[in-house]
Amino acid sequence: MRPSSVNRSPLRRAATAASVLALVAVAGCGSGSDNPTVKASGGAQVDSAIAAKVPAALRTKGTLVAGTDGAYAPNEFIDTDGRSIIGMDVDLITAVAAVMGLKVQMKKTSFDAIIPGLKGGRYDLGVSSFTDNKEREKVVDFVTYYKSGTAFFVNASGGPDIKTLDDLCGHTVGVQKATTQEADAKAQSAKCTTGSKPKVDVRSFPDQNAANLALKSKRVEVSMADSPIAAYQVKQSKGVFKLSGDLYGTAPYGFAIPKNNGLAQPMLDALKKLMADGTYLNILKKWGVEAGAITDPVINGAQS
Repeated sequence: MRPSSVNRSPLRRAATAASVLALVAVAGCGSGSDNPTVKASGGAQVDSAIAAKVPAALRTKGTLVAGTDGAYAPNEFIDTDGRSIIGMDVDLITAVAAVMGLKVQMKKTSFDAIIPGLKGGRYDLGVSSFTDNKEREKVVDFVTYYKSGTAFFVNASGGPDIKTLDDLCGHTVGVQKATTQEADAKAQSAKCTTGSKPKVDVRSFPDQNAANLALKSKRVEVSMADSPIAAYQVKQSKGVFKLSGDLYGTAPYGFAIPKNNGLAQPMLDALKKLMADGTYLNILKKWGVEAGAITDPVINGAQS
């Protein structure tokens, strides 16, 4: 997910729709707002040497405020209590913070408001399945932690056979606003019309949940989302949706941080520690998304 300026990305370019489904695990869902401070996931323990690298102002503050859109299961979404934000991203950033001697408070907001919120000092982190790309790196720093790709999904009964972006010509597509998927669908529409084919009718929704509902009610014919999210929605639909075609566009996810504020290096060190002790992979397995695990996290690892 996450747009031309905000994209969530890919897994394996050659992976098939069937392999995407293997990424998913069942988790609760609901609707609500902010989450109170959450506890460290997986028993992560503070590392005093890493904690000492955290900027003094953040050490004094003690709790990092993280902006998230909270509607991208299984990465970040609202629990059945209607207010707590849970998911792979939440567990992982909570463990990273614990190694640095900090806590995390998740704050639900619109996806396109997170990076401006980082620049304006409203948030200390952006934790919302951001794809690390060159455009975003101009305004924020990233610590990479995962890899993903875009997948197509359609109604299992009567849905079109969509294998690639080229197959979208003449179809109605539901996407989340400000995501890479939105940008890709609009770019494909231009290619379609240039090639004397029908345009792509791109319909943008405020979050992925709304796009899913539009697909279910057949107001759109196909939806696009990051591979773990698409697979999760297909599994949760209990046969209403199915994956279609192959993944495309492999790229890293990154935790977003205000530019040059000194937090990126201790976060990277904390993440590497969690990878070494097994906590990182255990968190991904908990949510069924271990196929996107990485072993080489970096600061600002955009490929394009």
